[in-house]
Amino acid sequence: MVFSTPYFLFLYLCVVLLVYYITPLKLRNLALLILNLIFYGWGEPVYILIMFASIGIDYTHGMLVTRCKNRGNLRGAKAAVASSVIFNLALMFFFKYWDFIAGNVNALAGFELMKVLGHPLPIGISFYTFQTMSYTIDVYRGDARTQKNIITFGTFVTLFPQLIAGPIIKYKDLDEQLEHREHTVDKFASGVQRFTVGLAKKVLLANAIGQLWDVYKATPTGELTTLGAWLGVLAFSLQLYFDFSGYSDMAIGLGRMLGFEFLENFNYPYLSRSATEFWRRWHISLGSWFREYLYFPLGGSRVKAPRMIFNLLVVWAATGIWHGASWNFLIWGLYYFVLLVVEKTFLLKRMEKLPAWVGHVYALFLIMVGWAIFAVEDFGQLGGYLKAMFGFGAGFVDGDFLYYFVNYLPILAIACVASTPLAKNLWKKLPEKVWKAALPVVLVLGLVLATAYLVDGTYNPFLYFRF
Repeated sequence: MVFSTPYFLFLYLCVVLLVYYITPLKLRNLALLILNLIFYGWGEPVYILIMFASIGIDYTHGMLVTRCKNRGNLRGAKAAVASSVIFNLALMFFFKYWDFIAGNVNALAGFELMKVLGHPLPIGISFYTFQTMSYTIDVYRGDARTQKNIITFGTFVTLFPQLIAGPIIKYKDLDEQLEHREHTVDKFASGVQRFTVGLAKKVLLANAIGQLWDVYKATPTGELTTLGAWLGVLAFSLQLYFDFSGYSDMAIGLGRMLGFEFLENFNYPYLSRSATEFWRRWHISLGSWFREYLYFPLGGSRVKAPRMIFNLLVVWAATGIWHGASWNFLIWGLYYFVLLVVEKTFLLKRMEKLPAWVGHVYALFLIMVGWAIFAVEDFGQLGGYLKAMFGFGAGFVDGDFLYYFVNYLPILAIACVASTPLAKNLWKKLPEKVWKAALPVVLVLGLVLATAYLVDGTYNPFLYFRF
């Protein structure tokens, strides 16, 4: 879809910035709301009605929660929160999971018991439903103020920099910024820099490496070698990271250009030494949301071991299925549930005594196996792919592996280094005069190369679409 590509984001950003900065300060939220709705409606004109419904329902429910609490009617306040949660989950269930459940029920029944509707998935529905749902919950908890201005609330819900691809932003983290935010030259320049870095990640790294993964995903599992299967998963692991973190960087950069400061969403996750650490570094906003609004209310870790295991089961089943309506996502979530239970109960304490490199190897191995489960939705193909990874394929190595490994080695090496803070740390060690002079040149070069790739190339997958 053209509106979801980085090239479209770049062009639309120019229009947004022009309109935004010529609009008087008091009207900038209104201008943003209109521009946000145009942005979303450009790709899905019909689904803009869902956006209006989401804004209206959660805005009124926030007001209702406050009114009930002010009158001492806690039962009514809880009912309002429950109503908001049910609406948002039902909205997401209908568009994201109805056909999945209907297809499985019909397969079990042997006839059409439930109608498969075939509705396309509204872009970003998993993000904005979580954001609006958390608003009502936070108002009830007293963690967020009730927003009485529907324009301001609508701006929060539809904020286009992170609307289609995250990160998941809680209202309480953006409350003050919606009312008062700083617009400085330094902040704008920082936003441009961050946006360009994200664009380069997505276009120059994720797209390039993604083509290697596509080769191995399309290879019949009976023809996969062990090294070939691992090379394919390595390519997918890097593609996914630079795609996800690239869009997050672009969102953070766009936000800064508009005066907002969004929280970080990735922190070099492939440096992790355990699955537990990986989920503190990967998709931080999603992990934070599930921890705050599901894990802690269930009791978190401050309960007896059996209950803690149950809590983790619920959270990781939900985390898995949040990523997509397919059994492999649920299995992927349960895979991490098992890993985290094992680590929390005994393994982490033992691993602390081992050299750091052992933890890195252990974590990367488990993460890559997990990405294989995540990436291959067809069960038959997934089983064959995992068998090949563990030595039950067409051999250990073949000519295809050597060909692709040699041809993709430069980009793989660059991507592996870029997934660590090494380049950033080396850059910081440069003399101030040098990096100040070099920074504009590097940014312009990155922007030119990314734009040229987008204009000339046809391969630009949007991995966030399924969410």
